Amino acid sequence: MSFSKRLALLIFIDSMIVSFSIYMSHFFLNPYYAIFDNTILMSSIILLVCHHLFSWLLGMYRKVWRYASMEELVGIIIVVTSSIAITAVIQLITIGAIYERALTVTWMLHILLIGGVRFAWRYYKTYGVTFRPKGKRVNVIKNNENIQRTLIVGAGSAGQMLARQMKNNKEEHSQLIGFVDDDETMHGLSISGIPVLGGAHQLSSIAEARNIDHIVIAMPSVELHRRKEVIQQAQAVVKNVQTLPMIEDIAMGNVSTSQVRDVSIEDLLGREPVELDMESISSEINGKTVLVTGAGGSIGSEICRQIVKFKPYRLVLLGHGENSIYTIHMELSKLDLDISIVPVIADVQDRERMFDVVREFSPSYIYHAAAHKHVPLMEANPKEAVKNNVMGTKNIAEAASTFGVRNFVLISSDKAVNPPNVMGASKRIAEMIIQSLNGVSDTNFVAVRFGNVLGSRGSVIPLFKKQIESGGPVTVTHPEMTRYFMTIPEASRLVLQAGALARGGEIFVLDMGESVKIVDLARNLIHLSGFTEDDISIEFAGVRPGEKLYEELLNNNEVYDKPIFPKIFIGKPVEIKDEYVEYLIDHHESFQLDQLRYYVLSLANNETMDNFSYAK
Repeated sequence: MSFSKRLALLIFIDSMIVSFSIYMSHFFLNPYYAIFDNTILMSSIILLVCHHLFSWLLGMYRKVWRYASMEELVGIIIVVTSSIAITAVIQLITIGAIYERALTVTWMLHILLIGGVRFAWRYYKTYGVTFRPKGKRVNVIKNNENIQRTLIVGAGSAGQMLARQMKNNKEEHSQLIGFVDDDETMHGLSISGIPVLGGAHQLSSIAEARNIDHIVIAMPSVELHRRKEVIQQAQAVVKNVQTLPMIEDIAMGNVSTSQVRDVSIEDLLGREPVELDMESISSEINGKTVLVTGAGGSIGSEICRQIVKFKPYRLVLLGHGENSIYTIHMELSKLDLDISIVPVIADVQDRERMFDVVREFSPSYIYHAAAHKHVPLMEANPKEAVKNNVMGTKNIAEAASTFGVRNFVLISSDKAVNPPNVMGASKRIAEMIIQSLNGVSDTNFVAVRFGNVLGSRGSVIPLFKKQIESGGPVTVTHPEMTRYFMTIPEASRLVLQAGALARGGEIFVLDMGESVKIVDLARNLIHLSGFTEDDISIEFAGVRPGEKLYEELLNNNEVYDKPIFPKIFIGKPVEIKDEYVEYLIDHHESFQLDQLRYYVLSLANNETMDNFSYAK
């Protein structure tokens, strides 16, 4: 129905109700008195005009009454009360008296009928009922083999909104059987006609008794460890387990069935979200020019997605791969934001080009995410690690210093701590470069370290997924190998927070919580894919060159005891050997591969360089 037709219908219905209310009130009070005298006629006209005027001003005719709530009821009371009050004032002015009893009865009938019609419509649209010829009520959703019998875990506001959405969606292939909730005071009660069947610890017995084949976890604000426990309990009961996004990803009051998604590895291995100072980040980025290197990569592209939320004046997407830069540029351009988004194809190894780009765009912030990060590949190609991770960082960092960039944020890695491999060593040397520059530059240079990022390119999760899709086996290097994990959005938000906190020279580190065994990660992915370890086996392939069993985020000599920000620590500066870094950059091409590997590792681990006759 069009808006104009709907408006006309509501005005007609309300007019009938208003007229009926005022005339019936006079009839109830004075059944033998003429109810069509001039005073009553005048009062009814005034009441009608006022009702429609206040309804329009308060937007009551624009409400979607199938979702009517207490807010709409309060609106009805305000409209009716205001209309009655105006009518009373005009009665006093024109006839010198107020028909208090008649107006009071009119007020009650008015609210009862106006509200009753709206909420009757809501009830009809919510429960969607029809009637058999004999008058027996029949639900629209019927039990059949194509309908999923659904249980919602969590009877809070998110669960209730989800239940309402599922009822209202006639195309939903689910029959909502009930809630389970840890709040024992709710057990045995009903919410909008849906029973609360028990607690999450009773999932197994409830699912079996009610023949449940679909469970939705609606606990977006619960602590992560409890959320993981419930997900694992649900997965032990049925295969089809879905969840709502985390609370940080849900707009207030905007929970819908379209947001329900399958349980992911992030739900099982994610961490409690870090509460960031969004105001300080916004004040730093809003209206500024920001440049992101490696903007087409997993981390770089997500940093760009986060940055545009803070409305910079201009965002420069710099990357070496044209396809990845094209992809992120098109994605951000479709958002139709009032931001200049500029794609730049360039290589950080090209020093002259880096200076030209920074000179041209004069960014206030540079987020340096361009890097080679694959450990075994860099172990086999140490010169490429030096050229990209060391020289590339030096090029863009010195360009930033030369042209007065305010803040420069290096994306580093937990592998830069006591690095046993070339990739980690090259990232540690990159940290040395920016710390050295910070002492002589007006630019604030900082680094951000975090662990492995779930789902990033080259990470273990895409590899495991491919192995599972092909029927296995899933290959794990060692049964005791552990890593820290975080999600791509969280890693990106940490980078932005570090930029806002930067005073120069810091290495920021997120409190990553507990490390995770890679073999547990593999098992969880197998189970999430609907298999067991009998279907998809796990094989141990041995530790690869350059890998270590346990990663560190800061060594004992680097970290301050107290966080600078909740869950964000800051590292202490260490001795920087500028002359050896310069020698590496100037002479790396003349090194033999073994020599280069040994030199880089010794330099990154702050070992003595006296035994290198060529390093003077």
